[in-house]
Amino acid sequence: MQKPSIPKGTRDFIPAEMVRRNYIFDTIQSVFQRFGFQPIETPAIENLSTLLGKYGEEGDKLLFRILNSGDFLSDVNVGDFSAKNLNKLSVQMCGKGLRYDLTVPFARFLVQHRNEISFPFKRYQIQTVWRADRPQKGRYREFYQCDADVAGSNSLLNEVELLQLIDEVFRALKIRVSVKLNNRKILTGIAELIGQPDKITDITVAIDKLEKIGQEKVNEELIEKGLSREAVDALQPVLQLSGSNREKLAQLTELLVGSETGKTGISEVGTILDYVEALNIETPIALDLTLARGLNYYTGAILEVKALDAEMGSICGGGRYDNLTGIFGLPDISGVGISFGADRICDVLTQLNAFPENSVQTTRLMFVNFGKKEELYALGQLKRLRNAGINAEIYPESAKMKKQMAYADSKSIPFVAMTGEAEIADNVISLKNMLTGEQRNVSPEELLQIVK
Repeated sequence: MQKPSIPKGTRDFIPAEMVRRNYIFDTIQSVFQRFGFQPIETPAIENLSTLLGKYGEEGDKLLFRILNSGDFLSDVNVGDFSAKNLNKLSVQMCGKGLRYDLTVPFARFLVQHRNEISFPFKRYQIQTVWRADRPQKGRYREFYQCDADVAGSNSLLNEVELLQLIDEVFRALKIRVSVKLNNRKILTGIAELIGQPDKITDITVAIDKLEKIGQEKVNEELIEKGLSREAVDALQPVLQLSGSNREKLAQLTELLVGSETGKTGISEVGTILDYVEALNIETPIALDLTLARGLNYYTGAILEVKALDAEMGSICGGGRYDNLTGIFGLPDISGVGISFGADRICDVLTQLNAFPENSVQTTRLMFVNFGKKEELYALGQLKRLRNAGINAEIYPESAKMKKQMAYADSKSIPFVAMTGEAEIADNVISLKNMLTGEQRNVSPEELLQIVK
């Protein structure tokens, strides 16, 4: 008989892992709510027409497609089938797909529900997404995203608030991070500077890989994409910019003097940095022109967050996407948002051994089961504890003491309560601290205070 397994790039989570994950979700959600964001959910499955063409060519390849139910070959073109035209065939056989991120479904949501919500609309969403990517460290095919977006406002205060939100979340999780900041308008200005405005997507996709593959390989990729040697040479001063954020902006102001779009991007970054400095945001924020994130829908600010003390890719990212809802028939709705990668954050906290100790404790106290009469007494005490907000349970059978104590150990339960005939008669509880080994009789009121 074949041993059961799960698909590559997916994972099961045992209770101790789920408690840790919920600690992350709860921390992020509490900060979202503190900043005025409201929760929504969207379906795991979207129409392919909603998803295709929103993530660029590379993103489209990573969409999980779902075969049409019933005779999925009924709408297939015979010529495409014979020619093995896989792109066309997949669209003909698959009308739906698993969501790739939460931002495109959010744009679709805004269009469908625009008469039920008021703008500006601040939403958060914590749900699973799927990508047909090659599984590797920190990269999964099924993973959670924790998104916060503001739709219907052009104000740069939104970008500033998102940077504050990033600072608050990672300080609460006790992860030291740095933020890379860029602006798509600056990248557009650079494309205009080198005389290749029509190649903006190719340029941004390539320079987004600068940190991974190096400047020489990026230059080779740009030439392969059709840029002239002169254009690539003209790009080099931009790739080599150095100094403080203000020094980089000053150099860019000189370089992009002929680009109105570029100058707008520089002004936007300058305004954001003014607010950041005035608010004394602790997280370091650096202007990084190689940050492009490779997604077609960003139109303004681009953000990416990396952990400083752990080997991991981006653990949070986002930006402004002014034109996204126009694709779905609702023009002139500006949006800006960020996404926290909960799975990668969990991996970082595990690497750093930075989870709080009580995050793995689901139960604070367990009653030992001595039999029917003792069960009834223990159940009354359990009700009082649970009403006081304390996680508590009773072993379901009057098994041997060794077995019951081993169960408490396996769940890292810090306190065990024992109520035999003598304890019941005296209305006391024998309480054992599983960490220190100390055991003593306490009253029900004392029990409540000690365990709480």
